[in-house]
Amino acid sequence: MKVLVTGAAGFVGFYCTQHLLDRGDEVVGYDNLNDYYDPALKRARLQQLQGRPGFRFVQADLADMDAMSKVFADWSPDVVLNLGAQAGVRYSLQNPRAYVDSNLTGFVNILECCRQYPVKHLVYASSSSVYGANTKVPFAITDTVDHPVSLYAATKKSNEALAHSYSHLFGIPTTGLRFFTVYGPWGRPDMAYFSFTKALFEGKPIDVFNHGDMERDFTYIDDIVTGVIRTMDRLPAADPSWTGDPPQLGRSSAPYRLYNIGNHSPVKLMHFIQVLEKLTGREAQKNFKPMAQGDVYRTYADVDDLKRDVGFEPSTSIEEGLSRFVAWYREYYRV
Repeated sequence: MKVLVTGAAGFVGFYCTQHLLDRGDEVVGYDNLNDYYDPALKRARLQQLQGRPGFRFVQADLADMDAMSKVFADWSPDVVLNLGAQAGVRYSLQNPRAYVDSNLTGFVNILECCRQYPVKHLVYASSSSVYGANTKVPFAITDTVDHPVSLYAATKKSNEALAHSYSHLFGIPTTGLRFFTVYGPWGRPDMAYFSFTKALFEGKPIDVFNHGDMERDFTYIDDIVTGVIRTMDRLPAADPSWTGDPPQLGRSSAPYRLYNIGNHSPVKLMHFIQVLEKLTGREAQKNFKPMAQGDVYRTYADVDDLKRDVGFEPSTSIEEGLSRFVAWYREYYRV
């Protein structure tokens, strides 16, 4: 297939692009290489992809409709894997416009191009953040998500609503994936596992929010990629049994699906820190702080739908995944 991967120099986009090239697909990678985090890391990922047969790269912004349209017109992708977005909960408090430009305007540009240049499937990254103030766990696709607690979460919920409208109006098959705390080698420096590791090796303190009383459904990158690719290969179909009385969430009478993609095994923050201390051989200097604005106490994915439909079975423990990450970190940064 010909696949357009937005955010190809990002963490998940980089791994998915590698996998697609390995199996013989052609990929156009699309990324603006912005400086939300170190662009050198993005360029290093990109360097691993450039020169590989079947790969070409376009540096442009999701909000640039002319650039996006040109890619679709020139290349006619079969599938779009939209992993490009402005990420981060806390940064949305500082720079909300970046989220509007990338996650709203940019996403509408993708939808419009999928309408004007028909594709077989649009798969896009949503987020566990959409569950917001929900407290029932595990988080299920059938739960309502009407109380986002950050702008980032609100934009991701908006993506799901926008995708449904285009699936309903124009018959575009769309699948949204709610990612749960993805981690691993080549990961994002703004994430806790990365910044904590950096601080440990540099002998600097770490900020531990909610006084350490938090849980995250950490999901290793290899497990994520397997789920993403399997989902990409499975076209969503309209559900003839769907009813709007009351609405059945996560599926539709349109070719539209939503899935959680997580490890289904939350890890306590203090245990996570202890694992990193053991792997780095350093004891963390902890600054205990109250809950940060926009943050949530626990994430926990119900992945039964994804297991049933594509055989998704996450298998990487936090000990194994962090061990691989720390080994990569030592090599990459020459620690």
